[in-house]
Amino acid sequence: MSGRGYLCTFVSSWERLRAEVIASPPAAILVVDPYAGSAPESPQLSSELRTLLWEFPSATVLAAVELRAGCSRDLRTLGEWGVTDIISLAEDDTHEAIYRRLRSIEGRSLQRLLERTLPPMLSGRTRMLMMTAAEVVAVGGKGRDLARRLHLSERTVLRWAERAGLPAPRRLLAWMRILLAASLLDDPGRSVLSVAHACGYSSDSSLRRAMQDFLGTGPSALRREGAFPIAARVFLEELAQTRAAGRDRHSLRF
Repeated sequence: MSGRGYLCTFVSSWERLRAEVIASPPAAILVVDPYAGSAPESPQLSSELRTLLWEFPSATVLAAVELRAGCSRDLRTLGEWGVTDIISLAEDDTHEAIYRRLRSIEGRSLQRLLERTLPPMLSGRTRMLMMTAAEVVAVGGKGRDLARRLHLSERTVLRWAERAGLPAPRRLLAWMRILLAASLLDDPGRSVLSVAHACGYSSDSSLRRAMQDFLGTGPSALRREGAFPIAARVFLEELAQTRAAGRDRHSLRF
């Protein structure tokens, strides 16, 4: 994906698609025919798709299907496998409709994990800042991109983060990269090196150093224990400390 639209690559086999998943950035969106390889007169959901989703549960996958009578069971099965959304070949039949569908799920993988992790009492502004930071990191963005995505100045974003009890924007984005990397480490089909490159680290050693700094342990140990839950717990602990420090500063000012 670029700043002006999406770069589309067509692949002809499930094996090739698996290689593309490993090489693609986290924001990549896969649009698949879930019946590929089966006979048109008796379509069956692909076992290769099921294997792909098991290997890469963090991948954002859209199934392009013809919504016909009697397909509801297949749609439920695709949801159980981990398909993110459906493109209806009859309804989403224009470039604009498909673009809107793709844009609506951009960066959703990390956002879904955050939604299940964050405490429910967070304010709307706090949640918006974190979800936007997750989206920016998923597409390879940097510090200034957060302000641009929010249509605010960098100074205003810093002020909002302080009032929300969040780490400074650069620290917040660094945390989102750590959380994104942790979510990818939980994909059985990814190596530590592929996770590092996908998240913008120059090497697996760079990822190890970052995780050691933020989490006190390396990727291999995290993967054995469940990387994302551990990373999320440490992030929430820092978030609680930051919010407590902010309350103390406001008390002193009062």
